Amino acid sequence: MILHVDMDAFYASVEEREDPRLVGQPVIVGGAAAGRGVVAAANYEARKYGVHSAMASARAYRLCPQAVVIRPRIDFYAAVSRQIREIFARYTPIIEPLSLDEAFLDVRGSLSLFGSAAKIGKMIKTQIRDELRLVASIGVAPNKFLAKIASDLRKPDAFVVVEPDQVQSFLDPLPVSRLWGVGKVTQGTFARLGLQTIDQLRKLSVKELTAIIGSAGEHYWRLAQGLDERAVVPDREAKSISNETTFAEDIQDDEVLQDWLAELVDQVARRLRSHDLKGRTIEIKIRHADFQTLTRSFTLRAATNITSELWDAAKTLFADKIAGQHPPIRLLGFGVHGIGEAAAPRQQDLFGEDNRDKQRQLDQVADQIVARFGKQSLRRGRNANRPQ
Repeated sequence: MILHVDMDAFYASVEEREDPRLVGQPVIVGGAAAGRGVVAAANYEARKYGVHSAMASARAYRLCPQAVVIRPRIDFYAAVSRQIREIFARYTPIIEPLSLDEAFLDVRGSLSLFGSAAKIGKMIKTQIRDELRLVASIGVAPNKFLAKIASDLRKPDAFVVVEPDQVQSFLDPLPVSRLWGVGKVTQGTFARLGLQTIDQLRKLSVKELTAIIGSAGEHYWRLAQGLDERAVVPDREAKSISNETTFAEDIQDDEVLQDWLAELVDQVARRLRSHDLKGRTIEIKIRHADFQTLTRSFTLRAATNITSELWDAAKTLFADKIAGQHPPIRLLGFGVHGIGEAAAPRQQDLFGEDNRDKQRQLDQVADQIVARFGKQSLRRGRNANRPQ
């Protein structure tokens, strides 16, 4: 069985924990309204006013002018995330982080030690609450797809278990929008054909679905049957490490997208360093409202886990291959591939190597300080949340 753990309104919940005066008030963690700031997180009080992550800050403040606004402290949240991951590690070494606030856990090898997967999930949820004073929503199911739906179904503070013999009874009543990749456009296509629920969709054949929706038809058919064969892959075993985020509303503004890309780069770089890994190829992934997914990649001369090098490559790749005329984007991802591959031979550059050593030292010191003193907000110098 697989667990999907998703921290509820993570950034905002951490800020509420640190300052109890915020509890009960609408809280927005994000950039300034002036310029092109975006909402990184909003608590459930703010969400009542229509505020959500990835929304332009200016719009969020118009919707909820009484909100308490807090600048993001990503390094602080990363330190708390590591504490959460330490709790996971008490029960299984097979942990696949998706972001600072979300992870999959494979607990099948732990059942003889701790009992059922549901019992393990309950213990993790309780320990996160008691030790860190935070709330996690947890889904327990036979695969990743089902576990993720389960954790999201009754948020906040969800705990949903889907047993193997309950898969179709669990999925069938749900709206088709619960299937990964079904956005507003695809949902509208299904609605015009009277396909409102997963049960209605799964009764179609692959051929029929492909005729309706194109090459994504098989993808939707498999999910409607509750099929997902992807394994939970820990960072240390991965051939690539990546993070991605799906926006509540599609984004077309390139500067906003760059701000989110910067955060993804930072998270991936930290994950690489935490396992002493390096990679040579960076990849940016985007997905449009019609589920069309594109990737753009670039191979570096040498493997690296230095944040500044990854960011320089990422922003250049974004500017050259993505920025400009593109449809609104609903998902953005960044990954590093080629982990463990030998670097291409290159002539050493004395001054370049000196600079790399300085950047390595900066990363190392920053990681150590955050690990030991997470409550102190240590952040890189940034321009609109971009690594410098």
